Amino acid sequence: MFPERFSNLPAYAFPRLRSLLDAHAPGGEALHMTIGEPKHDFPRWIVDIIAEHADGFGNYPVNEGMPSLLEAMSGWVGRRYGVDLAADTRIMALNGTREGLYNAMMALCPETKAGKRPVVLVPNPFYQVYMVAALSVGAEPVFLNATRETGYLPDFTSLSEDVLNRVTVAYLCSPSNPQGAVASREYWADLIALAEKHDFRIFADECYAEIYRDGPPVGLLQVAHEMGADPERIVAFHSLSKRSNLPGLRSGFVAAGPESIKAMKQLRNYAGSPLPMPLQHAATAVWQDEAHVVENRRLYGEKYRVADEILGNLPGYHSPEAGFFLWLPVPDGEEATIKLWKETGVRVLPGAYLSQEAGGVNPGKGYIRVAMVAEEQEMARGLNRLRDCLYG
Repeated sequence: MFPERFSNLPAYAFPRLRSLLDAHAPGGEALHMTIGEPKHDFPRWIVDIIAEHADGFGNYPVNEGMPSLLEAMSGWVGRRYGVDLAADTRIMALNGTREGLYNAMMALCPETKAGKRPVVLVPNPFYQVYMVAALSVGAEPVFLNATRETGYLPDFTSLSEDVLNRVTVAYLCSPSNPQGAVASREYWADLIALAEKHDFRIFADECYAEIYRDGPPVGLLQVAHEMGADPERIVAFHSLSKRSNLPGLRSGFVAAGPESIKAMKQLRNYAGSPLPMPLQHAATAVWQDEAHVVENRRLYGEKYRVADEILGNLPGYHSPEAGFFLWLPVPDGEEATIKLWKETGVRVLPGAYLSQEAGGVNPGKGYIRVAMVAEEQEMARGLNRLRDCLYG
């Protein structure tokens, strides 16, 4: 009765973590450093905007985003990346980017390529929706290990011509989750050139683009514009979840070529889940405001500093360029996670829960992921406990 394509899915990371740890009592005050749910204050003035437009809960929302919201998103792209996108033809509002990262595959991935099963390239470790989206359209997910040796980004050029000629979509997260690596202008340019040569699209998950420590990460839209690349190859996803500490608002967008947006809008007419109108009004104001983003970034800057002070002398420590995760090397991720919970009460995520075996190895097995989302002093307590327990 059930489709076989989903029969071998691994358990999702967080239910899997509960199964691993919940049979054990914490060895101290519980400190949760697992999920990437921002804890900094969101802009409180959005509450007044939602209340002002509360009557809109009595209406069906505009499916692709109301014009003022799309204009706000387009304006942000122009300020951030220097790219002028027509709001009505190059941008579609999303109910968070997870929806878009999944449904864009439904709308844009062909059933076959050159008469063969299509391939979808997935960085490894990865956000789990990439793999499930590929399986949902009958494509073959091909995992590319992103390790210290590759700069924690996948080496797309390592693939054979036979595989590249079957590729329809390549996912890339930059800044990357979980390693915090940033794709350079040259890296993006090489990937765009590869997509042009082998006729595939790039799905750029750039949800962490506004959390960085030095300069703003270059983006796919920016580099594609500079190169004069075919806009139909470029599909970029952004969100307020991390930028503005608003994961519950569910405001994101996808920017792409006009034909791609048209195809995604058509599917969304049937399968979409649009943002309620009061929330669209709130999101419009948030996309237009930068002051709260600057303050948010300052707070994360302090956390980078604290993490470097506490962990910087550890062998193999990698200080992230961006994002809010630490990707810490350990002999075995599951064993380290259990030990840490039982002895200190600090809860982290085994790296293997974010990755798949590829090329005979699971690149997450020897890591744990630590989310730096808690208040700074709480985070420091957790990192000190972690250091003393696992590396002391």
